[in-house]
Amino acid sequence: MKYYCIYIILFISYISSEAQVINRVTETQDAPQVNLNRTLTDITLDGVLDEDAWVKAQNNSNFSQYFPTDTLAACGDSEIYFCYDDDNFYIAAKCYAPSDAFSVESLKRDYGFGSNDNITFLIDTYNDKTNAYMFGMNPYGARREALISNGGRTGDSFDPSWDNKWDGNSKRYENYWVCELAIPFKTIRYKEGADHWRFNSYRNDVQCNEISTWINIPRQNILMDLIYMGEINFEEPLAKPGTNISIIPFVSAGLTRDYEDVLQSGAQSAFDFGGDAKIGISSSLNLDLTANPDFSQVEVDRQVTNLDRFEIFFPERRQFFLENADLFGRFGTGNMNPFFSRRIGVSRDTTTGNNIQNTIYGGARISGKLSDKLRVGMMNMLTAPQRDNDLPTFNYTVGAAEYQVGERNNIGLILVNKEAVNKDGFSDSVDPYDRIAGIEYRIGTKNNYWRGKTSFMAAMTPNAESGKYAHFTQVTYTRRKLSLQWEHQIIGAGFDAEVGFVPRKDILSVNPEIRYRIYPQSGKVSEYSTSLSWNSIYKLGQDDNDIIQDFALEETGIRSRWNVSFTNNHRADLRIDYNRFTLLSDFDPTRIQDESIFLSAGEVFSNLIVTGSYRTDRRKTIFFDVNQRFGNFFGGQRYSTGATITYRYVPFGSISINTVYNYIKLPDPFVPANLWLIGPRLDITFSKKHFLTTFVQYNTQVQNLSINTRFQWRFAPASDFFIVYSDNYNTLDQYFGSRNRGVVAKLTYWLNL
Repeated sequence: MKYYCIYIILFISYISSEAQVINRVTETQDAPQVNLNRTLTDITLDGVLDEDAWVKAQNNSNFSQYFPTDTLAACGDSEIYFCYDDDNFYIAAKCYAPSDAFSVESLKRDYGFGSNDNITFLIDTYNDKTNAYMFGMNPYGARREALISNGGRTGDSFDPSWDNKWDGNSKRYENYWVCELAIPFKTIRYKEGADHWRFNSYRNDVQCNEISTWINIPRQNILMDLIYMGEINFEEPLAKPGTNISIIPFVSAGLTRDYEDVLQSGAQSAFDFGGDAKIGISSSLNLDLTANPDFSQVEVDRQVTNLDRFEIFFPERRQFFLENADLFGRFGTGNMNPFFSRRIGVSRDTTTGNNIQNTIYGGARISGKLSDKLRVGMMNMLTAPQRDNDLPTFNYTVGAAEYQVGERNNIGLILVNKEAVNKDGFSDSVDPYDRIAGIEYRIGTKNNYWRGKTSFMAAMTPNAESGKYAHFTQVTYTRRKLSLQWEHQIIGAGFDAEVGFVPRKDILSVNPEIRYRIYPQSGKVSEYSTSLSWNSIYKLGQDDNDIIQDFALEETGIRSRWNVSFTNNHRADLRIDYNRFTLLSDFDPTRIQDESIFLSAGEVFSNLIVTGSYRTDRRKTIFFDVNQRFGNFFGGQRYSTGATITYRYVPFGSISINTVYNYIKLPDPFVPANLWLIGPRLDITFSKKHFLTTFVQYNTQVQNLSINTRFQWRFAPASDFFIVYSDNYNTLDQYFGSRNRGVVAKLTYWLNL
């Protein structure tokens, strides 16, 4: 009888959840509509919805599951409310849960979505299904914000580095929590006179072990896909937000010493100042100015063990380059990008492997929308000369535009110019100019089955080299179970994109892929997926390298992959990679051998690597990620093991350690390589305004131990005081000692005029 009663209760619950309305957007079903009221009363951001504006606001609920399944109503529903006044757009949410045992990673800003109880709001202010603003909050009032580009269709469409002025707070109750957000109209860009925006929300509920969304999103699409959004209608069309000028000055002081410079007998003091300005030309167009920008507070890059033949990509983290960054940086693909902002004002310390700042005198950028369909951007930057690297002053100019064609298609244009200034006295190896012009057509169908793009770019350089062009095409067809992708690119030998990221040239590459997914409706597994991809690279023969005949096969490879995602948030992955290629230049994969020991150009190798990985639930107090690699490697053997283990002390921080070990044994005369990369990290959030991060990286490949400690006090919205300590040590046994050391204090204040 007991089990019979339980069955009846579960059956009734199931029927009830099925009967609950699920908000959907389909080809035949219009987006849900929400009507917003203008409020004349002040709203106190305290997590208590007692203001008259919230009492009268429309209740928007009926969240549905995205994980572990996408066909049921949410176990813990959420209610969203909106209102606005002359200055702010307000959002409130009431998030239900079985109890008050809410779980958060810490109080830090820009927390991770998957490891916290939290709710996220997406706002498409231009209604173009291309770009959106993201704001989020957890039960303890910690905030996060980001920019969404490219329709939110891929993982790299999410940029969490964006930061701006807004406010909010949360309060926890017995079986729910409430958050309130106030987003100034001056913080976001929108069309003056707009009467509606597109909107969606998604939430991670740790207690119910579910991810839910306001507008239902099929599992084959990612959470931030901008196709799946409702509409919020304003009581009155939005006016221009008035004078919109922000001045963000900074002042910094520090002590540094380079112990490898014999001419330095002690610490060198430094004092600096500069700042940024943001000027709203209109509600949708903004002018950004910067003078002597200082990026000393930017978090240090994570080092990697580089066993590849080509340059490794590191993402942009500097605030000035982030707003509308997709407008300039989304052309081409990851390894054929005509503009990469990190080429401006950043160089690499060859002794430590760390990126170091090169002084930027100043710059300006204007970006935004000129009309419903036309989005434009223009940027100009001037850098200081760098005698140590034999680099003169450079002027960088980038112009980009995109025009919307149809509902989800657009045409993009880009022009990049790098010009040497006062080149006299520097090496002749530096070209006086380097220019790239490109056009790109991007597609996306209304039913979200097809997406892709095709582009053509040309380089204009002073040399007479041939092959000054590049072409890229990618088309993807996605249904619930099946995805098909075709990608090819042609990069000429003369395509010198000095301000881009193009690690490989003189190639024709073809890369098709097929992926199949299964979403069980019950059981311990939430998703099975398998994929198979093939890659062939042909040498165009436009350079002077005659090791391979023109249009001959330079490299071919096959990758097969199996993934299992479990309903308890664990994940397992197995991957097999096979590559057969010809070396076009001498190469040492380990990068630790004597200069006379290397693999010779012209040799042919077959690498077969098997990789297995397992990740546990990131919501737990202790979680880990482990992986193992082994196989044939450049005529020898490679064995690799890696693990990241994290302990969370909720809600005040976490400590983690990332360890990667590579053992590489190549034929004589190579010495076996034991390469270690160990990176302990400590994150402490004393409060929602005080943060401390210490990051240690020990890298035997570059024989360096680095320490970076950063304290941040956010004493006012978007205003910070930083203290940053950095230290680098040479880890060679006979030379162990400090390479360089520094401490910097920086004060930044955001002032609205």
